[in-house]
Amino acid sequence: MIDAISAAVHIPDRDYWKAQIKCQAACPVHTDARGYVRAIASGDDELAYLIARGPNPLASICGRVCGAPCEAACRRGDYDKPIAIRALKRFVCERFGVEARDQGGRGLIDFLKQAAAARGERECLDGEELLPLLQSTMSGRVEPVSGRSVGIIGSGPAGLAAAHDLALLGFDVTIYEMEPVLAGMLAVGVPEYRLPRDLIRAEVEVIEALGVRAVTGCTVGQDVTLPELRERHDRVIIAVGAKKSRVIPIKGAGAEGVLGGVEFLRDVSLGRPPALGKRVVVIGGGNVAYDVGRTVLRQISLDTARAALREREVASVTLASLESLEEMPADDIEIIEGDEEGIIRRNSLGPKEILIDEQGHVRGVLFRKCIRVYDEEHRFAPLFDDSVEEVIECDTVLLAAGQTVDLTFVDAERDGLEIDPRGFITCDPETGRTSSPDVYVAGDLAHGPKLLIHAVASGKKVARAIYEDVTGRAIRHEDVELHLAIPDYRREFGYERRPRVSLPTTPPEQRIASQKAPVELALSE
Repeated sequence: MIDAISAAVHIPDRDYWKAQIKCQAACPVHTDARGYVRAIASGDDELAYLIARGPNPLASICGRVCGAPCEAACRRGDYDKPIAIRALKRFVCERFGVEARDQGGRGLIDFLKQAAAARGERECLDGEELLPLLQSTMSGRVEPVSGRSVGIIGSGPAGLAAAHDLALLGFDVTIYEMEPVLAGMLAVGVPEYRLPRDLIRAEVEVIEALGVRAVTGCTVGQDVTLPELRERHDRVIIAVGAKKSRVIPIKGAGAEGVLGGVEFLRDVSLGRPPALGKRVVVIGGGNVAYDVGRTVLRQISLDTARAALREREVASVTLASLESLEEMPADDIEIIEGDEEGIIRRNSLGPKEILIDEQGHVRGVLFRKCIRVYDEEHRFAPLFDDSVEEVIECDTVLLAAGQTVDLTFVDAERDGLEIDPRGFITCDPETGRTSSPDVYVAGDLAHGPKLLIHAVASGKKVARAIYEDVTGRAIRHEDVELHLAIPDYRREFGYERRPRVSLPTTPPEQRIASQKAPVELALSE
């Protein structure tokens, strides 16, 4: 007797076929990387830029520092290496984006409006595109809002993305930012050698040119309260990023000479670099840890150049990570470039105690061997071998092993908000809606620290949710979708033999001489 076998047959639908464009499916804002790569190949760099800029108000920034999940999903990577998608985005942004305009970001709006009028509809692919949104609001298919305001706490990528889309939809938008500059961690967390500050300012100018107002140097909870903002605006978005270093619960963590890595990056970005010892230990193994360590190396060079005597020279920068080299969460390129620049990398070490001298100042870190970071179910559960210990002598310790948010301005009972066990505001991560109908959250606060492009996607989703809640009308997929068919699509002759292009870089000895010297250079024609 043969047992009956049941099977389900699924007819491929639209979502199935969209998922076959793996690079686009992997992008949180669904940028049509396929479309702009093919446009570049055909010589239409302007169309390539419009496709790249469409769903992403921070396209030029992403051309420099995006984590590029599209490349991780690229089919070509199954064969050898993925296409250099992010570098190609930077290539077209430098020709048509904010960095290509004499008026900076303010000159981009007119160009985009002209393109929206001149380009035929359905010329780019996928939802939440800038051009179709402009076309839809101008044609009346998406009716702009009038007389409604939104206050946004925080001007990081999530806050900027939300402000951008809400302004396009007709809302009066005001951003409240505690720092003296806009852009959150992009401006005070990402080192300048990775992300030029004039590029950030130009991207922000685009959003301000849409009518968004910004109040800088405004700390919610001190200069204004959350209840006051709720009285002032119809809706409030809390988009504060994870800007506080997580404290490691070990003895000596509060000693003099122990600094938070995120706070260190902020002080350097704002022109207030703290004094460092001659031997620095960075604890952490992610991209932020490398940003910290590599920034310290550049500060060494600057301090040395300023002093006739090399009294303040730092002798070493050691980066100690729980993970093995293979497990490190930092991008491969960060590790490679850190090694090139002189970072002393020590893997599989867990801090046990920060040692202090008689004056209460750091003198070293006691580490123990880490034999496992994750358990069988891939949960963070490190195991240590206490019989293998090591002291790394140092004068300064920088903690870069995780970040958290500061929500001291929120009173859960007063504000009608629920706080989860992590200390985050409970919300629907797809819409940012909370237990209070006029308060939304976006970015790190909605989904935890992720990539820049995840924060952008979160801000855009919240903007759509607010539009629907205020008007009772959802923005239909067909209202904001553009589609570019490529009927003659084919791979070029010899495609499989063409290697990935290696991006040019500044030599290590030159790039560590300044906090501003770029590491990665642009592609040429």
